[in-house]
Amino acid sequence: MEPRRKRRGLPAAARKRRRPREGAPRACTMSVPDPRDGDFSAPGDAGQNVTEVDALIGRLSKLGFEVNCFDDLKAEDLLMTIHKVSTSSHVDADCLLCVFLTHGEGNHIYAYDAKIDIQKLTAMFKGDRCQSLVGKPKIFIIQACRGDQHDVPVMPLDVVDHQTNQADVNETEIDAASIYTLPAGADFLMCYSVAEGYYSHRETVKGSWYIQDLCEMLGKYGSSLEFTELLTLVNRKVSQRRVDFCKDPKAIGKKQVPCFASMLTKKLFLLPKSN
Repeated sequence: MEPRRKRRGLPAAARKRRRPREGAPRACTMSVPDPRDGDFSAPGDAGQNVTEVDALIGRLSKLGFEVNCFDDLKAEDLLMTIHKVSTSSHVDADCLLCVFLTHGEGNHIYAYDAKIDIQKLTAMFKGDRCQSLVGKPKIFIIQACRGDQHDVPVMPLDVVDHQTNQADVNETEIDAASIYTLPAGADFLMCYSVAEGYYSHRETVKGSWYIQDLCEMLGKYGSSLEFTELLTLVNRKVSQRRVDFCKDPKAIGKKQVPCFASMLTKKLFLLPKSN
């Protein structure tokens, strides 16, 4: 039986050992702010795609996560939501997962009405403030730009199954903003849609490149492959894309590569949980 899905808006938590414990919950908090609809003006004009949100919820649910999704939260409400997650007991949980699909700038992400320092969010889960997650993976997935540069295509010397052609008919947009945060402490895994300093791309119909390819890899290998190895496959798949259609002619032909920073102290497998 699949865990129930609560559609409210933000991803957080749950999992880490090679062999999951019986009945250990997998909680996931997903935040999907859309600054365009509020009084606060965020860089860029691309909102989140419903398709990518539903796809991610579906993939995580099949991996045993109970997903709580929070749409268009104001900054104060978002901080309160994350604080509530951090102060809850995670004694029986095997990891924490938080996902943010939004705009970003500097070391901030955008909520519905204001921007928030990512350090405020990650600090709530450090060992001195969230003891029930000590020694357990704390995974943060952030889909947003991290700068204002376009990554350019280059020809690899070893061209092995290198293909960038695809039959996309929808237009690619740019998430204008930047993000930078690396929390101290063990067992954090920070996953970014793009390397620092560069634009992140999203298709108007299918959603962001990163979430599209992350969902595909989770579907194929989520229950069998070590998670950082899976992220490496996502990096490769995204890097093979290129911008074909965009309102900004300077973006045509440009590329993107995600990145992640692992402070995990053990290998991470999202093995299926027994009912």
